Amino acid sequence: MKIINEKGKLFGVINIVDLLVLVAAIAVIAGIGYKLFAPQIAEATSKQVPMTVVVRVRGATPFLVKEVQRNSQVGKKIVSGSSFTNATITDMQIEDYVQQVTTADGRIVDALDSTKKDLVFTIETTVAEDTAAPSIGTQEVRAGRTFIVKTNDFETTGNIDSVQIGE
Repeated sequence: MKIINEKGKLFGVINIVDLLVLVAAIAVIAGIGYKLFAPQIAEATSKQVPMTVVVRVRGATPFLVKEVQRNSQVGKKIVSGSSFTNATITDMQIEDYVQQVTTADGRIVDALDSTKKDLVFTIETTVAEDTAAPSIGTQEVRAGRTFIVKTNDFETTGNIDSVQIGE
């Protein structure tokens, strides 16, 4: 029995070109599967440690402040896309909004805004102990980055003030 017959079929069963296309398709599917599932598998097998993130919404308007006072977000899970994450808002503070203004003599001083407030959310979750890119849902978490605080009935954007990973 010949390896390639006169019709160009390998072992008389499949055409060489068809085989190469099939192998390439399987390689692409395997690559996509690895890209999608390898981080989740690595995360599931590594030791989980607590992560605390403090997000500050600077200069929130009065209607937003009234909404979070009326409908407390403490205890609610963070949403990513259309699914819940394992992150929970554990605390929320309303603080005075301080902004810099220029005085008549040209000095820059701090002044309290009488209507706007800062909303400070504390979010807790767990992450892999050795992760290089901690995240909540699809959002990477690093001090200084913007972060969307989104629950099932509330959404706003703030800046990450601090991140603490581990005890």
